[in-house]
Amino acid sequence: MPTFDLSSTPLRELNSALHALSKGANDTAFDVVNPRGAHAVAVGIDAPVTVEVRGSVGYYCAGMNDGGMVTVHGSAGPGVAENMMSGTVVIEGDASQYAGATGQGGLLVIKGNAASRCGISMKGIDIVVHGNIGHMSAFMGQSGHLVVLGDAGDALGDSLYEAKLFVRGTVKSLGTDCIEKPMRPEHLETLRGLLERAGATDAKPEEFRRYGSARTLYTFNIDNADAY
Repeated sequence: MPTFDLSSTPLRELNSALHALSKGANDTAFDVVNPRGAHAVAVGIDAPVTVEVRGSVGYYCAGMNDGGMVTVHGSAGPGVAENMMSGTVVIEGDASQYAGATGQGGLLVIKGNAASRCGISMKGIDIVVHGNIGHMSAFMGQSGHLVVLGDAGDALGDSLYEAKLFVRGTVKSLGTDCIEKPMRPEHLETLRGLLERAGATDAKPEEFRRYGSARTLYTFNIDNADAY
């Protein structure tokens, strides 16, 4: 297992080694120590590899991940797993703004809290937050799932498309065109699978409420003009 100490090794060397995996390198696991809040740690992974980051990171950690398993043993700054395609990213601590933004696939697990705009413009990613999330989360969420074991802030799901939101705690307010929807058996089954994958086995799907789009903003309608 290669070990990269970012207190003495340039970050570019780590990311270059990760990018070389798709060209036939044999390493399957990396250990990263002393990240010291560095930005863009483990970005652009496009091969099945395990990366353990021993500490907190800055902006855009694991951005554009496509097939990697990245675990941050600490907290993450803004944009963690931004535009992720596939694979898994686990944050053992808290995550700052717009975690999982524009993510198109894969699973993002945040074991602490997430700040504002979690899952903004999500396009297929699954996000499970063990704690709370901030305001404007899942804004313009197009597809995928956002699961929150704690509470959600203001304007949840504002301008939502077809992403599915599940919240166990309280929701401070719903955004424009976001409504509570019935929890059908297929939703309970999907939620149960996500909770298991995220290690949240103590939570029961029946404890959650589902939120989704009212579908009044898909096309312009003069009767809905006040909502635009």
